[in-house]
Amino acid sequence: MAGVTRRRVLGSAAAGAAASALAGRGETRAASLDGGSAASLDGGSAASLDGRPAAGRPNIVFIMADDLGYADVACYGRPDLATPHVDRIAARGVRFTQAYANSAVCSATRTALITGRYQYRLPIGLEEPVSTRFTGGLPADHPTLPGLLRGAGYRTTLIGKWHLGSVVEHGPLQRGYDRFWGFRGGTIDYFSHRGTDGRPDLWDGDVRVDEVGYATHLIGRRAVEAVGQAAASGRPFLLSLHFNAPHWPWETPDDEPESRRIAGSNLRHFDGGTQATYRRIVAEMDAQIGRVLDALEAHGIAQDTIVVFTSDNGGERFSDTWPFTGRKTELLEGGLRIPALVSWPRRLPAGAVSDQPMISMDWLPTLLAAAGARPDPAYPSDGIDLLPILTGEAPARPRTFFWRYRANGQAAMRDGDLKYLRIRDNTFLFDVAADPLERANLRARRPADFARLEAAWRDWSATMLPERPESFTESYTGAQLADHYGAQVPLPRPAAAGEAPP
Repeated sequence: MAGVTRRRVLGSAAAGAAASALAGRGETRAASLDGGSAASLDGGSAASLDGRPAAGRPNIVFIMADDLGYADVACYGRPDLATPHVDRIAARGVRFTQAYANSAVCSATRTALITGRYQYRLPIGLEEPVSTRFTGGLPADHPTLPGLLRGAGYRTTLIGKWHLGSVVEHGPLQRGYDRFWGFRGGTIDYFSHRGTDGRPDLWDGDVRVDEVGYATHLIGRRAVEAVGQAAASGRPFLLSLHFNAPHWPWETPDDEPESRRIAGSNLRHFDGGTQATYRRIVAEMDAQIGRVLDALEAHGIAQDTIVVFTSDNGGERFSDTWPFTGRKTELLEGGLRIPALVSWPRRLPAGAVSDQPMISMDWLPTLLAAAGARPDPAYPSDGIDLLPILTGEAPARPRTFFWRYRANGQAAMRDGDLKYLRIRDNTFLFDVAADPLERANLRARRPADFARLEAAWRDWSATMLPERPESFTESYTGAQLADHYGAQVPLPRPAAAGEAPP
């Protein structure tokens, strides 16, 4: 099976990083599947199907952690943290060693995930990430993964984090989901369920609700209920299960006093958290994932359910990003490399490892293909359908990925094993297969390759929306994180309409 091996899935992160990337230059644009017209967001036109009855199409459970580092689960090599339920997904399916996030922050990646396209094609994707001052969202007429699946007959539910528009007009129910329970902003306190602006941010559909409990537990309970309801309906379903964990604030189920201490703040508490706290936050999320996997088994639908587990970007303060350097908000590998697992017992091998390079926006064409649907031809995906590679029907293929990040003037491109990187006025060329820590700058040693990649990045960037000074971009300074002692003060937040600049 090209690109996929049946090695033991519990390999080390270093071994995964050492798996060589595919050399050469590739395209990330996917060809549309044959068939009829694509689905509209309201399900008014049918998505193309491949002739399988609805009952024969897989259910989809898409689990996304928040700010989880590449090596923050045991099956990617973290030795001090047990994640038996995430590891169950790996043991039953495929573990990617070269998975990338579309962005080094949350909502930009989520834009790419839900649209299957580079986030820089949309104004919301230029927000790094969407802040409480942003009042826009995804365009109402832009196809989305849940909308396309709903048009194909799927029941669609989001439990957990949205972060693609805080106002109701840009909410999940308006962008393809039938049901929503969770929060709209970037994070909430695990106990008070208030956002960074101090306002309550827990919703059942478009109605704000007040519930008592640790957020991770509440999200897990709702997800189990959603599985049961969907199984009883007899329709194939998409369950997007987007946890807050392990995003700050650093609170375990025993840390309600910490929730009270930081009440009224922006929840970042740079004076809070420990490695033990972080491990517990991840472990609590893993336990809820186990409840969902058990529910699939109990309802007899596990064999016909695709389960994806991944993160929205690289790790944050307490994360393990080994064998990479860098973290969230940075285009170093540690800010972009993420864990990614997929199981589908009916079709995919168990306990397999794939060194096929992939990126967040690949999930839309991949999952649509599994469902017998296709992307809207008017909005072709920038990702590819990974299924033929994962099933061995097609060989692994080379890929080329591009990134921009406005804070610190960052740019990056991966082409085969080579990576172009710019941070402010500093430029680099790395072989990230041989040098995953990005230490040996090959710019002067391989000037032709450096010039080729830099020119290709410029050509690509010219096809995207230009960066906007008014867009928010997040970064960290030496005053906040000691290992960022050389980092400059980030760009100021833009003022909202009618508000004086900060």
